[in-house]
Amino acid sequence: METSELLKKVRKVEIKTRGLSKHIFAGEYHSAFKGRGMAFSEVREYQYGDDVRNIDWNVTARFNHPYIKVFEEERELTVMLLVDLSDSKEFGSKTRLKRETITELSAVLSFSAIQNNDKIGVIFFSDKIEKYIPPKKGRKHILRIIRELIDLRPENKGTNIAEALRYLNNIQKKRTTAFIISDFIDQGFSDALKIANHKHDLIALQVYDKRDTELPNVGLIKLRDAETDKFMWIDTSNKKIRDKYRNTWIEAEKQIVEIFNKTGVDNAKIRTDEDYVKPLLKLFKQR
Repeated sequence: METSELLKKVRKVEIKTRGLSKHIFAGEYHSAFKGRGMAFSEVREYQYGDDVRNIDWNVTARFNHPYIKVFEEERELTVMLLVDLSDSKEFGSKTRLKRETITELSAVLSFSAIQNNDKIGVIFFSDKIEKYIPPKKGRKHILRIIRELIDLRPENKGTNIAEALRYLNNIQKKRTTAFIISDFIDQGFSDALKIANHKHDLIALQVYDKRDTELPNVGLIKLRDAETDKFMWIDTSNKKIRDKYRNTWIEAEKQIVEIFNKTGVDNAKIRTDEDYVKPLLKLFKQR
């Protein structure tokens, strides 16, 4: 992509997502993702109704009058985005590709994080780790992340969610808030999800397209599996084939929901042709 075209796309994403994070998500994000704990701030005179457990006995003895310790929330967090770049993200049947939806979601979360003085980093993955951006703060850092979201093309086509989660555990020794953004078209990641959620605060954002769920009745069509490059002709006018396609989706979704429930991972489903603000706000408010 030409540099000028890339910069225009970065600016467009910034304008949209920065406004959303500032005016819609700021308060909800702060409430949903707590800091590391409470830090000592100051000592002041005891007032009626204060918790007596917070009395500073040394200061009280010195001034012969009760004083209490005041604590404030330690706000700073480290936030990691685990972004799925496998080739199935290059699909979208209506207004946006999965990848474009993932880019906007990642940008919104990034701006929400830095507005709350949190550091943010990214792990880009396919069936291997494609790129790692260490956590930092600041607008320049966010713009770099957006550039990579738009322009980075993976070397591999497949998906390995378990590998991305293992990499997160290896590089982040301290507890981290981590968003894994994927369509979750993968298998064998349940144990890795459980381990990562035990160590970190893990949130899953499942991005999907309407055509993942059902086939339109448009006759004979040629389909390609983006991750394996295999082609297949399908007669979509055949109701049995359409029903089988939909039932396969329903069964896969049941398995994913069961995995999230068993591992205790908070999650939201986001469709490419629908507004992602509502499911994100709902997720934040439920936490």
